[in-house]
Amino acid sequence: MFIVLTGAQFGDEGKGKIVDFLSKDADIIVRFQGGDNAGHTVAVGDDIFKLHLIPSGVIYGKRLLIGPGVVMNPLFLKGEMESLKEEGLNVGPKMLGIDAKTSIIMPYHIEMDRLIEERNKDKIGTTKRGIGFAYADKISRNEVRLIDLIDEERFFKIYEDIAPLKEGVIELLGGDPAIVRDREKIAAYLDVGKFLKEFIVDVSYDVNNALNRGKNVLAEGAQGTFLDVIHGTQRWVTSSNTIAGAASSYIGVGPKRIDEVYGITKAYITRVGEGPLPTEINGRLGDKLRERGKEYGTTTNRPRRCGWFDGVLFRKALNLNGYTKIALTKLDSLAGMGPLKICTSYKLDDKILEYPPDDTYDLMRCKPIYEELDGWDDDLDGYSTFDDFPKVVRDYIRKIEEISKTKINLISVGKKRDQIVIKSD
Repeated sequence: MFIVLTGAQFGDEGKGKIVDFLSKDADIIVRFQGGDNAGHTVAVGDDIFKLHLIPSGVIYGKRLLIGPGVVMNPLFLKGEMESLKEEGLNVGPKMLGIDAKTSIIMPYHIEMDRLIEERNKDKIGTTKRGIGFAYADKISRNEVRLIDLIDEERFFKIYEDIAPLKEGVIELLGGDPAIVRDREKIAAYLDVGKFLKEFIVDVSYDVNNALNRGKNVLAEGAQGTFLDVIHGTQRWVTSSNTIAGAASSYIGVGPKRIDEVYGITKAYITRVGEGPLPTEINGRLGDKLRERGKEYGTTTNRPRRCGWFDGVLFRKALNLNGYTKIALTKLDSLAGMGPLKICTSYKLDDKILEYPPDDTYDLMRCKPIYEELDGWDDDLDGYSTFDDFPKVVRDYIRKIEEISKTKINLISVGKKRDQIVIKSD
């Protein structure tokens, strides 16, 4: 069984919790894109685990893989492994495998990201972690891969070709080009390369071999559908493909091998950084939802912009990913927020749209058309079945199903890993 899981919104949908929920039945969990700009939070009892590069299945002690579609800061990865060790989770080569072709985020990538973001009046809102510049080097074939980092002679041969280009760009941007050949930084990277040598695997081979032997593989994505570099809200997107089909190409598994595609969506919507958010709630009500949902970035702690559930964008997410299962998260955060609203369509000039416009600048001009529903005040953490929910809660869930013409299968009603209601129809 091969399951792919992606976010159906702008990221931060609670994917980590659902990956953790599904991990108990998985043999392998593989991360297929993104970098340490992403973050997953999993609550186990009173312990909170904040993960960035390491897949969420680490808490179950499963086999974990980082695929070649990921861009990786090796110093950050080692730091994350050390933090988990302090929590009693020892992530060694028997647990974690990293593809040899994984692109390395170098110090000059981070510096270029910072310089571009700070000088750009029309900011994208990046995390300034060098993600986009590492992906650009992968596409332009000027990358340093993990396999290059563990071979010092090969590394310097490649680096001597790359360094003059990066020095020129950084100088042009007004930065200090000395960062490119900083001996201390280079030495740190080569040292961590030696440490990671034992973790190197061929992820495509391992995943295909596991599927051939009847094993269960879970592929987790980072960010969300509308941050996809092609299909998202250009230009305010991430630098990789975040939709389900990308798991096939980034991991190296034929698309026909995918059995299930899980989509994760909040019961409302959030976005970190710049870009369109048609149903954004401004003022005190938006602040209230942010505090109720603790909507601050796992990686950056930046406050997330909050909005009502956007059924129009959700329709497109269903098309882009081909979801077979839907998990609805953060439903509990809507307690005390009534009356509630769900966006059913947009108004753009004199047109009513049931589907988002393809042009991002048109999307920015769209006005949401809402259907209003009664809210609820009680917490939902005591409920374990859908039928036990108060009628207003069931009505809210069914309205999402109605406007999207899909069924919701899992419902998260709290931060703890066991606070998930399985809905069957």
